[in-house]
Amino acid sequence: MSLQFIGIDPKTGDKQSPTVWVDTENRELVFQGWKPGRALEAECAAFTVPGHAVGIPDDEAVIRIPARMADMIRKACDALERADLR
Repeated sequence: MSLQFIGIDPKTGDKQSPTVWVDTENRELVFQGWKPGRALEAECAAFTVPGHAVGIPDDEAVIRIPARMADMIRKACDALERADLR
């Protein structure tokens, strides 16, 4: 796996570290974030979208990322686009 570190929450402390990476080999964004809590996870699981199953599959997760990391997420998207040009 070719994992490229993009950034970590600038307000991270000793116990919290939402992080953004790019997996250029698989062309994926990789996030580490906070667990959503049971109420938000249940709300996400119950959300209905046409053509999408209700629930969260066992191999997926809901995570929370602070909005202050939006620039890092854009940077990760840009990194994937650049990798596509190689």
